[in-house]
Amino acid sequence: MTPITEVEGRRLALSNLEKVLYPATGFTKGELLHYYATTAEVLLPHLRDRPVSFLRYPDGPDGQVFFAKNVPPGTPDWVTTAEVPRSEGPARMVLVQDLASLMWAANLVTEFHTHQWPIGTPDEADRLVLDLDPGPPATIVECCEVALWLRERLAADGIPAYPKTAGSKGLHLLAAVRGAPPDQVSEYAKQLAVEAERAMPRLALHRMTRNLRPGKVFVDWSQNAARKTTATPYTLRARERPLVSAPVTWSEVEACGAPGQLAFEAGDMGGRLQDYGDLLAPLLDGERASRLP
Repeated sequence: MTPITEVEGRRLALSNLEKVLYPATGFTKGELLHYYATTAEVLLPHLRDRPVSFLRYPDGPDGQVFFAKNVPPGTPDWVTTAEVPRSEGPARMVLVQDLASLMWAANLVTEFHTHQWPIGTPDEADRLVLDLDPGPPATIVECCEVALWLRERLAADGIPAYPKTAGSKGLHLLAAVRGAPPDQVSEYAKQLAVEAERAMPRLALHRMTRNLRPGKVFVDWSQNAARKTTATPYTLRARERPLVSAPVTWSEVEACGAPGQLAFEAGDMGGRLQDYGDLLAPLLDGERASRLP
């Protein structure tokens, strides 16, 4: 029998709580729901007012994994949805605005991916993202080297950058911006990627060309396009272990000498949040957003 839980006055059917989603660690669906419930205070502000794409993995990372951009069938009528512009015509997407909606969505077993713009202004980005993706044998260690260069380059334009792990093998740099359409942010991000490649030709790459990737860090600037989404801070990822896209300090980036140093699982996050709070909180303060040069 599926247990019924009440969350903020909403009745939720939470299913298959004993199901093992991550066989490598025995991490269950119940533990996944517990993780999202206990990180909601820091996660929800990064989801709120942003159309969400769900990367679902209901049978774990080894099962079927698929994107769901439109409102899923069976979505409760109390979950907020909104019309979102797309090149093929408008569509409706979910907005995860509160704890009840978060737990409903988490019960679907999903990664959360969000756009770089809020629902009210799809033609104006408020985030810049650079996705640093290592080509083996490069690892997150090399990503950290590139990230440190990009931090200084962004700072030269008056833009503070904040790092988080991808929750897989790479690193994301985020910055709060204002007054620029996604195309302009994307063009600026591409410029940064090109400059990084020129400054570190043996390490950084601004093109996705596969035969150039081994041993280098692809600085993916394209995720700033209006149609693209990026893994939301604190989301669990569909990987072998319950890895989190976890905010990290610049001191941790500077000190990274082995890939495992910046690999954080769900069980690590309670202590990190107690020690650091939300390291990405500055992104939520519109007064601190920067204008592109």
